[in-house]
Amino acid sequence: MAHAVVAGAGIGGLTAALALARNGWQVTVLEQAASIEPVGAGLAVAPNALRALDMIGLGDEVRKLSAIQGEAGLRRPSGRWLSRTTAEDAAARYGDSIVLLTRSALVGILAARLPRGALRLGTRAESADPRTGLVTLATPAGGTETIQADLVVAADGIRSRTRAALFPGHPEPGYAGVTSWRALVPFPGPVGASETWGAGLVFGVMPLAGGQVYCYATAPVPAGLRAESEKDELIRLFGRWHDPIPALLAAAEPGAVLRHDIYSLDTPLPALHSGRIALLGDAAHPMTPNLGQGACQAIEDAVVLARHVSPGGGPAPDLTAGLAAYSRERLARTTPIVRRSRLVGRVSGWRAPLAVALRDGALRAAGMLGPAVAVRQFDDVFRWPA
Repeated sequence: MAHAVVAGAGIGGLTAALALARNGWQVTVLEQAASIEPVGAGLAVAPNALRALDMIGLGDEVRKLSAIQGEAGLRRPSGRWLSRTTAEDAAARYGDSIVLLTRSALVGILAARLPRGALRLGTRAESADPRTGLVTLATPAGGTETIQADLVVAADGIRSRTRAALFPGHPEPGYAGVTSWRALVPFPGPVGASETWGAGLVFGVMPLAGGQVYCYATAPVPAGLRAESEKDELIRLFGRWHDPIPALLAAAEPGAVLRHDIYSLDTPLPALHSGRIALLGDAAHPMTPNLGQGACQAIEDAVVLARHVSPGGGPAPDLTAGLAAYSRERLARTTPIVRRSRLVGRVSGWRAPLAVALRDGALRAAGMLGPAVAVRQFDDVFRWPA
């Protein structure tokens, strides 16, 4: 049985392991952390990613644990709507709505389906030979060992050691100019989904199942800055914005507020593979979160990779051709999404009063044409596979 080693037990790595296992591969998943409790808070799973999860038999399980995004749209800090859509609008156009759940819930679903003994925690992939597939590991005891793999899937994140080794002259992901905050807030009252754009500032609200709300925010600051209290910093920036933002910030636990600077790979890689190694997710195409497609594209990567290296329901006799096809297909798909997400981030970050007024006016004019206009802006993202 052909053996695939997956470096990284995030959403993309776990999905890849499951997709490969369903196609007859023996899989080993390496995770350097002592547990796979994910860093993060909430997650929007768009119709394209739900379709990918359907391909490995998990779409309905994700839907059952999720909240359906009801009415949603863009607002001003005053609360005035710029544009609105509903779950029914999205479902009618794409066959599915966007579903909302915690990142830990999705990781739990994926990890529970791994073959017995496939996951190795506290074990880091130090290096992988693209020619032979030999993977060198750092073990929990402080030693090293090697594993022979027919395929190596590098899902080792935005600071991927594997990407740097395969493409040493390629630019690293660059700071996008904004920092982000995320928090899960217990909030039993009814809350609608929305994203509010101010002068350079963004605040998003996503209601989840179980009386929780996922809040996220961005602000333009130099990289590396941190506040003594990130909750207090959010209150300083957003505490006078429309309801329910002040109440959500008041209800947030200070220790539950996460802050991370945002990075993007603006120059696409020449390929998403080399030899026996395939790059996936943030290791392949780090993007800003403005389209909500980071995890969604990693899920797509995983099922497409498994299809190309297992065309007959088992390992491909010509792995080189399969990986080349994966690179071509995924670069064509992800490159415009990375660029569009970056563009939306720049527009949402405009601070000059005239630019903000023109932006908001254009969004409101488009919103007045009806929800169908707003929804179909996502046709090229949500309608996958074409």
